[in-house]
Amino acid sequence: MQRFTDKTVRDFELKHSETLRKIAPECTVLLKKKGDFPLEQPCRLALYGSGARQTIKGGTGSGDVNVRHFTTCEEGLEKAGFTIVTKDWMDRYDACKADNTVRFYRQIREEAEKKKIPVIAAALGKTPDEPEYDFSIDSDADVCVYVLARNSGEGSDRQIKKGDYLLTDDEVRDIHRCVEKYAKFLLVLNVGGPVDLSPVMDSVENILLLGQLGTVTGDVLADIILGNSFPSGKLTASWVKAEDCEVIQNYDLNDTCYKEGIYAGYRYYDTADCRPLFPFGYGLSFTEFSKEIRHTELKDNELCVTVRVTNTGGYPGKEAVLLYYRAPEGTLSKPLRELGTYGKTRELKPGESEEITLRLPLENMASYSEEQSAWILEKGDYHIMADSMNVCAVRLNETVTVLESTDLHINTGFEDRTVSLPQADIEGMKIFEADVQGLKGIGHYDRNRASFPEKEQIDLTGFTDDELIHTCVGRYDENSSTSIIGNAGNAVAGAAAESPDLFGEKGFGKLILADGPAGLRLATSYILKDGAAFGNEFAAMESIVQFLDEPLKSAVQAKIDTIRKISETEKKYYQFTTAIPIGTALAQAFDPEVPEMCGDIVGEEMEIYGINIWLAPALNIQRMPLCGRNFEYCSEDPVVSGRTAAAVVRGVQKHEKCSVTIKHFACNNQEYNRFGSNSVVSERTMREIYLKGFEICIKQSAPKCIMSSYNLLNGTHTANHYDLLTTVLRKEWGFGGVVMTDWGTTSGRLNLGTYGASDAALCIKSGNDWIMPGSQPDCDRITEALEKKEISREDLETCAARILALSRELA
Repeated sequence: MQRFTDKTVRDFELKHSETLRKIAPECTVLLKKKGDFPLEQPCRLALYGSGARQTIKGGTGSGDVNVRHFTTCEEGLEKAGFTIVTKDWMDRYDACKADNTVRFYRQIREEAEKKKIPVIAAALGKTPDEPEYDFSIDSDADVCVYVLARNSGEGSDRQIKKGDYLLTDDEVRDIHRCVEKYAKFLLVLNVGGPVDLSPVMDSVENILLLGQLGTVTGDVLADIILGNSFPSGKLTASWVKAEDCEVIQNYDLNDTCYKEGIYAGYRYYDTADCRPLFPFGYGLSFTEFSKEIRHTELKDNELCVTVRVTNTGGYPGKEAVLLYYRAPEGTLSKPLRELGTYGKTRELKPGESEEITLRLPLENMASYSEEQSAWILEKGDYHIMADSMNVCAVRLNETVTVLESTDLHINTGFEDRTVSLPQADIEGMKIFEADVQGLKGIGHYDRNRASFPEKEQIDLTGFTDDELIHTCVGRYDENSSTSIIGNAGNAVAGAAAESPDLFGEKGFGKLILADGPAGLRLATSYILKDGAAFGNEFAAMESIVQFLDEPLKSAVQAKIDTIRKISETEKKYYQFTTAIPIGTALAQAFDPEVPEMCGDIVGEEMEIYGINIWLAPALNIQRMPLCGRNFEYCSEDPVVSGRTAAAVVRGVQKHEKCSVTIKHFACNNQEYNRFGSNSVVSERTMREIYLKGFEICIKQSAPKCIMSSYNLLNGTHTANHYDLLTTVLRKEWGFGGVVMTDWGTTSGRLNLGTYGASDAALCIKSGNDWIMPGSQPDCDRITEALEKKEISREDLETCAARILALSRELA
């Protein structure tokens, strides 16, 4: 593996940042506009808000990226030529925020002591509340930007409280003051998910959802304000008021019942008496667009809709068109609308037009019948809409079985929500008669599917049982307990895990895994000692030492001390990486080229630093607005999630020796009690909403790995779930890669709830090939199960062969 000097690494960073700066504006969403922006030139600017200087590039936890530097909103505006006249306000806010953070950490420790839980468990995913303050907003500027920031991360869900989902009283007060004082005012949202803007909606006339765009966040803001680039994204999740936010959570300490059924996200809000602040698919532009349906055709049971998009305004811009369908009421309850597909124009100058053709195979409109254990298209009229425009209807004169599946025998103990809707009014619309005979036997999302390469046959006759066991467990250090926090390898500093040394002894290459999904998470610098890479991650580790309990605290501190001592004399190498936009932002582009280009950036950095497998992209459904990891995920819609993730995968896997691990499979839709939560989901809901995105991604891009989730699914840990990992994933979908666990799911130290930890032996039995990050207890449990004939050597060989074949392919 190459080792890089600081200058060489800086060249990579600059190249990738330049690419991101060009494409990231597509990820931003203009929510309201008056016409005050963009500005003609830089000027004196009043800048306020929690994200003005303390800008958030992406959320906390494994989704964070250790960059050299990222551009804050303040920096980006100053680099673009603006004179910031409110430095005093930001200085005073910083001091107030620092004091508040000290109090927050003190409270966390007190809470842990009171509950008698590890401090790190009490702190995981939590961020300090917004401080209270009242500073003057007076200045001599005419233009004002207020940057509202919110952070979240794995381990803790967001809350309906001021400073999180709600605005604080201070924020509401200052935003109103800014509206009154400044001739031109822009509210910028540096957030990873929705915020209830109700208190300021009527008064604020310019709102930009900047989001969290990684390394170039502040640069993109400046470019947009000056009209050097243009927001063209649309929302992939509904933004709702606080009182409408918790209607579908339905979770207690142990069981989360998905009683809303298929009515998640906009499917719920469309059919319930609820009007979002900003609906799914909403997004404005600095310019204006007109849309006209130019042509519709049904050929080979694929509906083709051509839409002419014309830029009728005064600025350049891109525009996305979303194609929806409304299935007829039959034996199955149906939503008011469902997204079928989407497309986006190139950048159009004022007066320019482009025709885009949207293609929707009819089988992709199928619903899942639990009674028939099959995907079916029920007879009747399928109403097709492009955005809000009526397009046509497709008529089926009989119900068609599209694809038969396996009955998973799920009994949730409750009935899913159902909704009765009047039939769609298609009077005067063009009606296509579908060829029902031609539909039979077409697989769901199978058209133009990617294929998994044939795996090399691996001869395992020379492997002992113990060697097979260690092949199926990640590399671990029996004398250290730090691997659980991302220090499981020694070939690449800061890597999340690596394959056991046994691979080399048996003639196989080493597999090295790095965290994600907003870029590679590595140590930014490191030294070499006795062939091992020791990273400067001690800086990050030191920040959490105060939250650790013995013996982990002593182990981490000992490693920090060792690294510090060695680093005083050894040559230092560098591996700065690029933070790409968060998953939600990538999806908001509604343009597969954007996430594919970001995947390409990550793939190139994987090649540079010797990483084989990236633990990303994440594509769980944003079931509720409060999930702490929603920023990592794409959408409340599975079509958007699947297509966005597939594009990222294609970008990474353009690089021959690089692959991904799509995650978290499946129904991992909350962080509350994430190790022990049981998601109780009907089979129809599971297949139509929570598995469909994974199915689309797998069939469109053939990722080489997938990660099972922490939670249980209908009473069984996903890592031990044979029907999920083998019946559906491998037999029905044809997945040909490796399944690995999420980190620590087999550890009783972490899984303290009613259901306990997953079983390492049952992982092997169920088709979960690789147990991460690996431990001696994992090996001991598998050995015990083999001796008791709970699993067979054949089970071990099946899992080990898949891992070793991947090693031959990538390493």
